[in-house]
Amino acid sequence: MKRPHAQPRNSRLQTGFTLIEMLVVVMILGLLISLAAPRLIGRTDDAKVVKAKADIAAIEQALNLYKLDSGNYPTSEQGLEALVEEPTRGEIPRHWRKDGYLERVPQDPWNNDFLFASDGSTYVLRSLGADGKEGGEGYDEDIDSRDF
Repeated sequence: MKRPHAQPRNSRLQTGFTLIEMLVVVMILGLLISLAAPRLIGRTDDAKVVKAKADIAAIEQALNLYKLDSGNYPTSEQGLEALVEEPTRGEIPRHWRKDGYLERVPQDPWNNDFLFASDGSTYVLRSLGADGKEGGEGYDEDIDSRDF
């Protein structure tokens, strides 16, 4: 007796993965992660330093635009807030951009305020680094706008 529509055993369609195939894929992924993870994990501190420098550069651009419009930099008394809201104390700028120069004053990547000191003609802008304290080495080193 013949079977209707019988297929030879070796031509059956496979409809899933075997346990061995899945274990091989998991092992390969584990190997790739174990090779890549050490390289990526240590890079967060480097990225924070780069971000702090980029934020300082962006604030410096806003400070220079402020100076172009008003004739001088905001003073220490006015602080970086003068880039967001028009100053009401100290020397009031003669022209102040209606929308400000920054949307908000950023904090450094370690959630500390940037330090700003200015007499109106010059300024110093700094981040105290990862430790939030003066001085330091490596990732704790201060990042100063005068250094780059």
